[in-house]
Amino acid sequence: MPILRVHDSPAALAPEAWNRLLDASAQPTPFMRHEYLQALHDSGSAVAGTGWQPSFLSVWDDGHLLAACPAYLKSHSYGEYVFDWAWAEAYQRHGLSYYPKLLVAVPFTPVPGSRLLAVDDEARAALAQGLRALARETDASSLHVLFGDEADQAALAAAGCMARAGVQFHWTAGGDADFTAFLARLHRDKRKKIQQEQRRVREAGVSFEAREGPAITLQDWDYFYRCYQQTYREHHSRPYLTRDFFARMASEMPGHWLMFTAMREGRRVAASLIALDPARRAAFGRYWGATEHIPNLHFDACYYQPLAWCIAHGYQRFEGGAQGEHKMARGLMPTPTASSHWLAHPAFADAVNDFLAREGQAMAGYIDELHDHAPYKAAQAGS
Repeated sequence: MPILRVHDSPAALAPEAWNRLLDASAQPTPFMRHEYLQALHDSGSAVAGTGWQPSFLSVWDDGHLLAACPAYLKSHSYGEYVFDWAWAEAYQRHGLSYYPKLLVAVPFTPVPGSRLLAVDDEARAALAQGLRALARETDASSLHVLFGDEADQAALAAAGCMARAGVQFHWTAGGDADFTAFLARLHRDKRKKIQQEQRRVREAGVSFEAREGPAITLQDWDYFYRCYQQTYREHHSRPYLTRDFFARMASEMPGHWLMFTAMREGRRVAASLIALDPARRAAFGRYWGATEHIPNLHFDACYYQPLAWCIAHGYQRFEGGAQGEHKMARGLMPTPTASSHWLAHPAFADAVNDFLAREGQAMAGYIDELHDHAPYKAAQAGS
């Protein structure tokens, strides 16, 4: 009979066993590696004190780890990128507590991928049912599993969860020899706009340095973090991630990072950080910031430089992060995402289920409309 266990730290689970489950999953990403989740915990970025109380759930049989997932009891909805603020407000208006809620996600990381790591469908189903039980035992208002893969969604639907549709914007390789060939596949107005934006950045005297993995120096990381803080400061908020988190990434997962530094007159003026999955030839736009305002620099640092790098290095996918129709004009196409939700309160569950059905229909129509305005020439729009 499988046994379920709850853990207050990723450290309670052996990294080798966790990563073995991840590597066997349908859609692994670097962000679900034990090292990444442990760094979020050990650096103080995702801990009870910041509103992320680890409650990792695992399934065991005869001493063998069959399934596991990163779960957190949340006291807020920040850092998730699947927005449920309206649900929380509705609870409050009716005198009910929406928090704590139980969340399965990679903190601050809206990258789709496997969330319920399991040796097989039976173990995954046990994990999904265990999450429902954990939500009840902790008096959580609800359960949310964000950006899961198809196997996750199926197991959670069988466990009584509702599906919610979303969209992100991703680039997939079209067989281009270089960035110029990529531009040639775009509609003339999109191509001219990109060329114009890059020209203005060059005319401002900006050039880029790209460093990968161990070649990223301590000084590079320090400057990047200064930029990262500046981005949050400009939005009148505080950074989710500590400097120590990035120090841990540099030491424990160095091969998964690519940094672009913008230089002008011999000094750094901006930096963007890209996560890499070399085994699957995938790249993920993560963070950016600038210490000087230069028009169009954001687009070059966060889209054009990474896309050119991906093409030159044979990468097949670049994910631009959450939200942002403007990414389509840069060659990133709409890609459906999904999350799963369960609410303990029957009346609210019915109301949310009705809302999600209507939202899902609207999202499907929205994605169809976006495809009608693809930036690629008609014969190549599906590339």
